[in-house]
Amino acid sequence: MKKREPLCQIKLSELQKKKLNDEIKAFYLDQRGEEIGMIEQMQLLELFEQHLAPIIYNKALDDAKKWFSQMMENLDSDYYMLYKNEI
Repeated sequence: MKKREPLCQIKLSELQKKKLNDEIKAFYLDQRGEEIGMIEQMQLLELFEQHLAPIIYNKALDDAKKWFSQMMENLDSDYYMLYKNEI
């Protein structure tokens, strides 16, 4: 059996980066009343990509596994509900 390759680092598209940079800029202005420069926006986004994104990704995987396990339990009980009473 072939060993799986590890997933690559999470990469955002340029459009996603632009939207997130805009969100960072708006957050600083709304919450702190400060303007934040483009370099600082990019640094924060890189920090989030490197450190926060893997945590969120792993949490999403855990949530998906939990949901899938629940669905499989339902499948098992639903299967037995299909049985007919034997005379």
